[in-house]
Amino acid sequence: MPGVKSFNRMESYTKNSYSPTMGDSASLHDRPVEILARNPALPKNISIDSSREHSQAPPQHEQLQTILLARPSYVPPLNFSLVEDGIYRSGFPMPINYPFMEQLKLKTIIYLGDLGPEVSKDKIKKDKKDKDKEEKKAKKPKKDKHGTAEIFENYTAWIETTDITFHHLVMHTSQEPFILNTHAETQAALVKALELMLDKQNFPMLIHSNKGKHRIGVLVGLMRKILQGWCMSGIFEEYEKFAMGKSEFDLEFIELWQPELAYDEAYLPGFVRI
Repeated sequence: MPGVKSFNRMESYTKNSYSPTMGDSASLHDRPVEILARNPALPKNISIDSSREHSQAPPQHEQLQTILLARPSYVPPLNFSLVEDGIYRSGFPMPINYPFMEQLKLKTIIYLGDLGPEVSKDKIKKDKKDKDKEEKKAKKPKKDKHGTAEIFENYTAWIETTDITFHHLVMHTSQEPFILNTHAETQAALVKALELMLDKQNFPMLIHSNKGKHRIGVLVGLMRKILQGWCMSGIFEEYEKFAMGKSEFDLEFIELWQPELAYDEAYLPGFVRI
């Protein structure tokens, strides 16, 4: 059509593109260097020597060296988790966990458990047949299959090498509704632990049991209810997260028990909502 110019992409590409000829064969090596030098995306101080077809290895003193530095391995205890700012929970720490615990700069450790030579479990009333069976078993020396005594001794020995204040509060596991959890010894242990948690001078603090499940779950549940005013559904959900299954006895105890606690308002932690 007159007055209309047609645009041929192939023609435009052919006119504007570079097509080397036999006469340009001597400058084929220089052409890429020229194109690279004109590329604004490259640094201005780039220098490319086209006379060397193969790159040469840098001098020995300029070669990069890889230095491998040994990193310390930190392993947290079983079921380790942050409860609130300054309070951690876990299972019983093992020697492999000690370097990790040193990084926490702990001031206080509370152990709710029944390990240790000074712990004696309370006896529950049973009929004569059960007592006779227990007497026969008592005559036979019990073997420490799992080495719990040695583990506890090593643990307390490590604590003595630190500035950590250690509180061993005896608390047994609950097997039937309120048979063990209503004992004065267990209640006193829970009250003592809660009062220590009400003093921020004891932070950072680690609270732990043997596995970090049920006994610590009871303590944390009481803390959530009494000190922070959580609803029971939230408390039960957190308990189940660590216990891997609900324990109706512990949950019932958390819901019904309401102890009296002594504290100093000047040292109350920020998370307390009393």
